[in-house]
Amino acid sequence: MVAEMANFGATKEAEDGTGEIPPSDLKGHEIENGNTSSDNTESSSSGESSEDEAEEEEEEERESENGESCAKDLSQESDEEPKTTSNGDHLLKHSCKKCEGLQIPRDSELVTPRKISKGRWQLMLKYEGVYECSETGLVFEVSEKVQIRYCVLSWSKFGTYLNESWKFAGPIFDVDCDPSILKSIQFPHSLCLADQDNEMRFSVLHVKNNRGLIEPSVDHSRSHIKWSVSSLSPVGPIVQTTKPAEHHGVVLVYKEVGQTDSYSFRVYLVTNNDSDIKDIQREVKNSKKRYMKIEKPPTCQKLLEENKKYRLVSDPEGDISPEDIQFTLAVVKIKGYFEAFFEQRPPFKLSLIETESEQTVWSATIREGDCVDNRVERPRKRSESRKRSASTSEEELNSKKARWSMDESDGPGVGKVPDMTDKQLMLVAKRMGKDWKSVAIGYLDLTKVDLDEAESKEQELNMMKFDVLSLWRKRQPPGEAGVWHLYKTLNHDDVPNEIIGLLKDMLENN
Repeated sequence: MVAEMANFGATKEAEDGTGEIPPSDLKGHEIENGNTSSDNTESSSSGESSEDEAEEEEEEERESENGESCAKDLSQESDEEPKTTSNGDHLLKHSCKKCEGLQIPRDSELVTPRKISKGRWQLMLKYEGVYECSETGLVFEVSEKVQIRYCVLSWSKFGTYLNESWKFAGPIFDVDCDPSILKSIQFPHSLCLADQDNEMRFSVLHVKNNRGLIEPSVDHSRSHIKWSVSSLSPVGPIVQTTKPAEHHGVVLVYKEVGQTDSYSFRVYLVTNNDSDIKDIQREVKNSKKRYMKIEKPPTCQKLLEENKKYRLVSDPEGDISPEDIQFTLAVVKIKGYFEAFFEQRPPFKLSLIETESEQTVWSATIREGDCVDNRVERPRKRSESRKRSASTSEEELNSKKARWSMDESDGPGVGKVPDMTDKQLMLVAKRMGKDWKSVAIGYLDLTKVDLDEAESKEQELNMMKFDVLSLWRKRQPPGEAGVWHLYKTLNHDDVPNEIIGLLKDMLENN
C-alpha cells in the first residue's frame, strides 16, 4: 500500500542506509565534467552553456511587452523581502479528484521569487520559516535570513544515472544556498497517490562528486516529496513502484510559423513536471522549423498511466501522425510528439483519447486568432560579460558557413561543404563522454537499434562512438554532413563543452 500520509513535520526511518546507488541500480553513466556537480554550494548549473543562457535572456527580451531584460546583476540585488500571499494552490494546478482528499495542509508562506534569467530564480528570505516558491512549487525550510538561487535542470541528462527500477517523479533542480541554513527542500511531484494497491518508495537522486547517490526522503504528500539537505548540487525526486504509476499530465501545442495555406501543429504529451516542460521548450526552440506556442489550458482531465497508448483526433479530420503514442517517462526526443496537419482554416478541435478505454483525456479548440504570431523579432545582441574569451562568435561561424555555401555557378548539386573526415569524427568520438548514447538518440536522430548494432561488434568504446557518428554522416543529405552541420546539431547545453569547443576550433581552422 502507499505509505501512510503524514504531516511534513514528522520524520520516518530511512530505509536506504548510506543511500549510495548499488551498481545494479546505475546505468553506468557518470558525468565526466566536474562542473555539473559539487559537494559545496557552488552552482552546478555552471556546467551548462553560458552562451545558451545568454540566448535565453535575449529571447526573453524579445518576448517581453516592455522590452526590459529580466536578467539582473546579482551583486546589485536589493535586500527586498519577497512578496507573500496566503498558501493557496501550488505550482501543479491539477484537479485530480482521486487524490484530492490526500492533501495535507502545510504551514508555509507562498512567495514570489525574483527572476534572474529564463528558468532561474532568486529568493531573499529575511526570517526563519517555511516558504513555497510560486513559480516552481519548491518549498524551502530555513533557519535564518538567507539568499537562495535555483534553476530547473533536465532529466534527459541526469536520468541516465538510474536504471528502469527507479523513475523520476518530478523536476530536478540545482539549488545554491548555505546548506547549514537551508534545512529541507520539498520537491513537487506529478504522481497520483490514490491507488492503494501500488506500493511506492520515494527517494531523491543527489548528483555530487561525479556520482549519483540515492538519499532517503523524509516524507511525502500528494504534491511534494521532502528531503533533508545534506549538501547542494543537482537533486530531484525519484520513485520505485510495484506497477505502472499514474501521473498528472499536460498537453502542449505548438504551431509551425510561416505557413500560408495550411496549418501544422506539434502536440506533446508529458507529465506536469517543469523538467519535462523545459526539455520540450528546448526541443521546439532548436527545431529546424519555427514554432509558436498555442495558449490553451494544458492540464489533462484524466490521469496518464505509464505504458498506456493515447491517440490524437480532430474535428474536422486532419492528417495526424503517428496513429498513437505510448506514454512513457523517456526523454522527449525518444517519446516524440503528434503532428497534426490541416489544409482548411480554423477552428480545429483537438482531443486526446486513451486508446483502451476511449475516454477523453484532454481537448481544446484552436481558433484562427490563436494562430496569429504577434511576436516581434528583435536584433540579437550578446552581452560582453557573457562572451567566451578565445571562442568563435555566432557571426563568425555564420560567415564561415556562408563562404562554404553552395555556389550556383558550379551547377546543381555541386557544393563546397565537405563531409567530415574519419579523422575529424574520431576526434569528436573521443570527447563524447559516457553520455554518448543520450547524445546519439537525442540529437543525432539515431535509434536504440542503431546503438545495439554498434555495441554488438565488440570493439573498443571509441570505435563504437565513431561508428555512431559515421552513421549520422551517412544518413545526411549531400552537402549536409560538414563540421558546421554537426556543430548546429550538437550545440545544446547537455552536450559536453569539449565537443562544442572542438567543432568551433575545426571551423576556425578550416
